[in-house]
Amino acid sequence: MSRVWGRILVDLRNPLFRQGYALMANTVITGVLGMGYWLLAAHYYSPDEFGRGQAVITAMRLFASLVALGFVGALARYLPVAGRRTPELILRGYGLAAATGGVAAVGFLLTLPLWGETYSVLAGFGPGLFFLASVVVWAVFTLQDVVLTGLRRAPFVPLNNLIFGLVKMGLLVALAGALPSGGIFVSWVVPTALALIPINFLIFGVVVPRHTRQADAEQQPPRLREIGRFLAGDFPGTLSILAIVYLVPVVIATQVGEATFGRFSMAHTLASMIELLAMNMAVSLTVEGSFDRSQLAENCRRALRRAFMIVIPIIAVAIAGAPLILTVFGPAFAAEGTTLLRLMALAVLPRVLIEVYLSALRSQSKARTLAVVQIGLAVLVLVSTLALFPFAGVNAVGYGLLASELLVALLIFGNLRKILGFGDTGRPAVTQGSSGTA
Repeated sequence: MSRVWGRILVDLRNPLFRQGYALMANTVITGVLGMGYWLLAAHYYSPDEFGRGQAVITAMRLFASLVALGFVGALARYLPVAGRRTPELILRGYGLAAATGGVAAVGFLLTLPLWGETYSVLAGFGPGLFFLASVVVWAVFTLQDVVLTGLRRAPFVPLNNLIFGLVKMGLLVALAGALPSGGIFVSWVVPTALALIPINFLIFGVVVPRHTRQADAEQQPPRLREIGRFLAGDFPGTLSILAIVYLVPVVIATQVGEATFGRFSMAHTLASMIELLAMNMAVSLTVEGSFDRSQLAENCRRALRRAFMIVIPIIAVAIAGAPLILTVFGPAFAAEGTTLLRLMALAVLPRVLIEVYLSALRSQSKARTLAVVQIGLAVLVLVSTLALFPFAGVNAVGYGLLASELLVALLIFGNLRKILGFGDTGRPAVTQGSSGTA
């Protein structure tokens, strides 16, 4: 045990692992508190309200993320080298994400009858306005974690989400009696809005000024045209991935009842948290690749080793213990969600390869290849899910995801080997500045 702890302490001296471990810790904290939150929601609210709350939160995150997630790659790529233009880049990201998400939310509210009975709770001026505000708030909330990561301050992210999660759980219980219909959504949004104030004070009052002072005075900040070219390639691909993460659950919500969606969403949420662990190390890889591209191959190899070392035991536990994990929420959750959780957990293995490859492409600003891989993956997942849904029900999401990610991982494997610097012998090629150690 002391040997493992010693290795972790050594890793923490490396910004790649320090950032990656902080984001993984954030995922674990968010996952544990999330399970606690939904356990309380299942206890204090009716099954229909539980499913309705899940559906509305999913829709809110979908529209808030339309541009916010598109900026994740760009901020991780360019904040490390933005210098004096750092505040401008952050504010532009916030503004565009909030404005675009708001416009999409308005379109959703104007076409509400087309989205099924589940979303009728948002009808009316008051509920609609609250939903619109929540989309704007969540867009900024999504990006502030990426900003901290891009500025090498990822350790603040789990602390922020720990406080946010605890406040959210307390408000959920407090509203159970006063607001039995809508209490889940309100308890999710209000703490999110409150969290924006201290975190952005930290970003603009402490972190950004320090980052600007430490920037290389001779280095030219990226021009807006350069960032725009990167976004032109990265954004369509990221939007496609967004369809996998948020649009698929929204589509499922229109096809099944509220109680069934609640049980589906719980399994889907737990599996998505495992997938986030793989993505966390990849985001850190993009940041470090932007700071020092000469270490990209070595950092990719390190990120792959650590990601697999961490996610494989978690995947094994999820597959073996899926029924017991879901039974905590109730026997119906285990009956309807076990297969989905197992399939999605297994799909994380090829996803690790895909995420490391995508992060390496971002570090190299290869936006066109980024778009091709991401759009291709999204199309495969959506088509296979829709094709399998009449036969497999909600489990079609798991089957479609696993098959699609396995296929894409096989297709990109040759190019990934080249990025990793592996030759025909299967050993890493020695590059200048690389120690060859993990």
